[in-house]
Amino acid sequence: MKEIREIIKAYDAASLAGKKAALAAVVHLNGSSYRRPGARMLVTDEGELTGAISGGCLEGDALRKAMMVLSQQSRLVTYDTNDEDDATIGIQLGCAGIIQVLFEPINVNDDNNPIQLLRKAIAIRQQCVLITLFSLEDKKNEHAGTCMLVEKNGNISGDIPFSHLKKNIMEDAALVMQAQTSSFKNYKSNNFSVTAFIEFLQPPVSLVVIGAGNDAIPMMQIADILGWEVRIIDGRSTHARPDRFVSACQVVVSNPERVLKQIPIDQRTAFVLMTHNYNYDLAMLKALIFHDVMYIGLLGPKLKLERMLDEIKAQGLQIDEQHLKKIYGPVGLEIGAETAEEIAVSIIGEIQAVVSGEKGGSLRDKRGVIHSRSEKLNEQKKLN
Repeated sequence: MKEIREIIKAYDAASLAGKKAALAAVVHLNGSSYRRPGARMLVTDEGELTGAISGGCLEGDALRKAMMVLSQQSRLVTYDTNDEDDATIGIQLGCAGIIQVLFEPINVNDDNNPIQLLRKAIAIRQQCVLITLFSLEDKKNEHAGTCMLVEKNGNISGDIPFSHLKKNIMEDAALVMQAQTSSFKNYKSNNFSVTAFIEFLQPPVSLVVIGAGNDAIPMMQIADILGWEVRIIDGRSTHARPDRFVSACQVVVSNPERVLKQIPIDQRTAFVLMTHNYNYDLAMLKALIFHDVMYIGLLGPKLKLERMLDEIKAQGLQIDEQHLKKIYGPVGLEIGAETAEEIAVSIIGEIQAVVSGEKGGSLRDKRGVIHSRSEKLNEQKKLN
């Protein structure tokens, strides 16, 4: 989501300056690539780039392609990084993938142009599905492109330009929302073929750190770089001061009993308890353990957590395996962290692993591909 926010910010600045802009997006992939489908890059008519569609190997050619569509129609371009002799995009890229990039000019007069749909996707904190249509068989003619946003609450922005496809695409969008995984669908009839990239978009992680000590500062900085929403909570006004943390951080002075009433919480909210005050952390753990959150990290030794759980149980509260599964104590990945910065990396890494459903091990020990192939073209629907 951070990349999308930066693209929107850059587009707004370009629009204010009277510049034209085009959006380049990875919409399909066979094999491997540095960036996955959904990676985007904004290009202005002065050659300014925001975002990225690769590790840098495609950006030069993509810039030239984007400049060509600024005042024309959308265009689909294939980059074959299997070809080590391809001088057009660079020799020996080593990605071993076929990448489809869609270039779309941004029409400022269209209330549902790709930028506006992305703007709506991040305006509210909820899951969305973004639909992009293109043709792998007819790359020369104009592509429908990024045309519809479906929000979880049922709101729809934009439209499907092919009326006979709308019912099928809406059904597939509902399945993507349910599975929470992006998908590709190919719709085909005798004289018609179009592919839909049905992209599942999640709101950013919301990180709430309980404890405004010095060791919380690098954690807020790293989380901010990742584009997470960040909040710091502490009962001490001397520590919980906005000037000590990144500007995007919400700072709240509160006792434990009032914390959950003062901040928004959903299933992508992660808490880290690190006040170095046993009673404050205990009160927060007691409040959070029965709340619907994905992650509760507790700084300190395992004996501290065991003592806290025993005290909570002694009050007659029942703690089962489902409650314990979301508690991470001691908090963080085992990377030999000692300093506040190293501990911050360890904790942020563990939260990211939990969000992604991964174990946080070394990639060299992973069997198979690095990225899931769940986003492959997995279904073709024949139309009447």
